[in-house]
Amino acid sequence: MRMGQGVEWALHSCLNLAWAGEAVPATRLAGIYELPSAYLNKQLQALVRAGILSSVPGPRGGFRLDRAPEEVSLLDVVVALEGSEDAFRCTRILRHGPGGDPDVDYRDHCAISLSMRRAELAWRRELAARTVADVARDVERTNPDAPQRVRAALLGGVS
Repeated sequence: MRMGQGVEWALHSCLNLAWAGEAVPATRLAGIYELPSAYLNKQLQALVRAGILSSVPGPRGGFRLDRAPEEVSLLDVVVALEGSEDAFRCTRILRHGPGGDPDVDYRDHCAISLSMRRAELAWRRELAARTVADVARDVERTNPDAPQRVRAALLGGVS
């Protein structure tokens, strides 16, 4: 499975918005990492539609977290951008194989399908268990000044 680069951008944006504590324009979020702002804006709009961010109009507008960082899981962000479809799609090819039965739904009996679904479930559980707040704490443990540096970059030195 391969996620689009927008997932990485969106996760960093959520972390930075948590530290900023106020609305930040997409162009400024994009600028600190030299990302194309139009493409980042599309990712941020998807997060707005998912209820993760809100869009604030006006001269001091931009994007801000719409929920507390403790309430935004990494899975929330991934699903908002990539959708909730399963990564593995069992097409039930066993129906046509040796000894296959066209009336059996092999998704519930195929060892490969079951193994892939278990692996994906473990991946989703791990992402669901980690929040933006968890990531922020991890970063702050090794880089205690990261929130202040991000705020300064995004808000022009305001802490």
